[in-house]
Amino acid sequence: MSERPVSFSLPHFWHGGDYNPEQWWETPEVWQEDLRLMQLAGINEVSVAIFAWSSLEPEEGRFEFDWLDQLMDRMAAHQIDVVLATPTGARPAWLAARYPEVLRVGADRQRNLFGERHNHCYTSPQYRRLTQRMNRALAERYGRHPALKLWHLSNEYGGECHCDLCQSAFRQWLQQRYGSLDRLNHAWWTRFWGHTYTSWDQIESPSPRGTGSLHGLSLDWKRFVTDQTLDFMRSEIEPLRAFAADIPVTTNFMGTYLGLNYWKLAKDLDVISWDSYPRWHASGSDVDLAAQVAFTHDLNRSLKGGQPFLLMESTPSVTNWQAVSKLKRPGMHLLSSLQAVAHGSDSVQYFQWRKSRGGSEKFHGAVVDHAGHENTRVFRDVQQVATALKSINQAVGSQIDAKVAVLYDWENRWALEGAFGPRVEHRDYQPTVEAHYRPFWDQGIAADVIDMDQDFSRYRLIVAPMLYMVRDGVSERLEEFVKAGGTLVLTYWSGIVDDSDLCFLGGAPGPLRALAGVWSEEIDALNDDDVNHMVLESENPLGLSGSYACHLFCERIHPETATVLAHYASDFYADEPALTVNDVGRGHVYYMAARNGPSFLNDFYRTLSHHLGLPTALAKAPPPGVSVEVRHKEGVEWVFVMNFSEQIRTVDIGSTTCEDLLSAQMVSGNLRLDPYGVAVLKRTKGR
Repeated sequence: MSERPVSFSLPHFWHGGDYNPEQWWETPEVWQEDLRLMQLAGINEVSVAIFAWSSLEPEEGRFEFDWLDQLMDRMAAHQIDVVLATPTGARPAWLAARYPEVLRVGADRQRNLFGERHNHCYTSPQYRRLTQRMNRALAERYGRHPALKLWHLSNEYGGECHCDLCQSAFRQWLQQRYGSLDRLNHAWWTRFWGHTYTSWDQIESPSPRGTGSLHGLSLDWKRFVTDQTLDFMRSEIEPLRAFAADIPVTTNFMGTYLGLNYWKLAKDLDVISWDSYPRWHASGSDVDLAAQVAFTHDLNRSLKGGQPFLLMESTPSVTNWQAVSKLKRPGMHLLSSLQAVAHGSDSVQYFQWRKSRGGSEKFHGAVVDHAGHENTRVFRDVQQVATALKSINQAVGSQIDAKVAVLYDWENRWALEGAFGPRVEHRDYQPTVEAHYRPFWDQGIAADVIDMDQDFSRYRLIVAPMLYMVRDGVSERLEEFVKAGGTLVLTYWSGIVDDSDLCFLGGAPGPLRALAGVWSEEIDALNDDDVNHMVLESENPLGLSGSYACHLFCERIHPETATVLAHYASDFYADEPALTVNDVGRGHVYYMAARNGPSFLNDFYRTLSHHLGLPTALAKAPPPGVSVEVRHKEGVEWVFVMNFSEQIRTVDIGSTTCEDLLSAQMVSGNLRLDPYGVAVLKRTKGR
């Protein structure tokens, strides 16, 4: 199944969230009160039936749709759009009792009991049959309902099953991938420890009772889990598209969830959505957390080539499952909601609309508290978001132009974090990628977050930290990008293995060696408290000077065609290169041999951005803690100026007069932002 030409667009920003009326069908007055409160809160969308299978099919083959009929009709009458879920994330008790094969088996080979969510086997023919029947019934009944605007597949796909059905499917997947045991044994390098397989039936998924150290096996198992989840997702989509082909489809992702490669699932969805639950006001800095959240927003926007995404879930107040559930401070709900919009979301949606009376999330934040009325701080915060979204409705569907791409690749992360070395702790692939993303966020420079299989030609700068795995064809496409005038930044621990996790022979960084113009002889893993320094060469083309600290990783490299920009200050490799640049065609390749802190990354990327003339949101960089993002459409720009610090900030927005859509005032020059303050400026594109 491939991408299909079904467009998803909204006439206005969606403001809504998860609604569970089936929990309240014994008290119809609650339903009526919900409609009144939704009007007050500015709610124009609800996501329903996400965990309603037992309410829709209380016994096998006996469907009860009356309550959902009433709900859909009421929503349509009140101009509230419905995102209708397939309720497959939590199966009924009767299903598990009658078909025990649907319950997952863990890596320890023990079958789970009934309960929790996503406790089902994606391979099970019975589960697929029953989910397709349910989805077909929903599509036949509601596929033409005026309230229905989007299908919501299951809920937060995730997890894995190690049952006999999955073992058989895994072996079939391996046979299709490798064709022969000889090729598999070579790719997995099974002669190490004498693990050579002589029959397909001998292969088992990774297990604490078996093997967990055969890297090729572990990597392929993760790929299989993604592919099997994708195959199940497609089986869910099939009846929906058969009976309601014009209704778009999504499923809610979980940010950078390690268990699935979202790039693969994204191709079969019409719009990307994700669930965002940052721990605001925790022990760390809200500014640092805001940069991490921005990174994940940009990743989700990039999954469909820059198409607007949906913030499917967020909390209007607190979670109940984090270690500490602090209340959002005044201003933070509006700020964090508009941050999603600033990075490309066309919605602000919540889990949940009304707090449940019981269950594990009865204390999770909601628009309507157990008090049951509108006279709460949280309800007023939600009303404030509704007002803000209405004021910027013209921006719905607008785009973000990014000339910078930062590579975050799921398979690369799986392979890098599964390897034994050069350190067991603090390889930190994702934090490292985020650290290289951060300087662009600080400067107000838009950045996409892509994997190594995407189109590189649309960018002027590509940053690829710790590109440990290099799949076939990637080095060639990077070379084309650089020769055409692009700039590429590579780091230590790159070009080490191929897509089977086999080390490249002939010297690191493997297929990137000619491109980088260096040979990496070895890498020194430093103790946590060790520090080396990198000293810039005098009169280097970047114009940087001084020294910067190096931590955790220091690679010993030898320039072949590259020019040395900096050298190490100490240890036995003192005076050896630590930073180089290689000219390739009309472009340049920088190689950072050491892990540097934010001081160097900020200076390096600010200087590089200036040299490349990368467009910034404002002429002058914003002060610390302030993020500036720009969306545009039809010659108009919306500039989101957001203060994630606890101090008042003054931002120079330039001499051109703009309209602040939130305050309905004309502004220019210095813009004052309160702690957790936000402004949305409307201006003509290019001014």
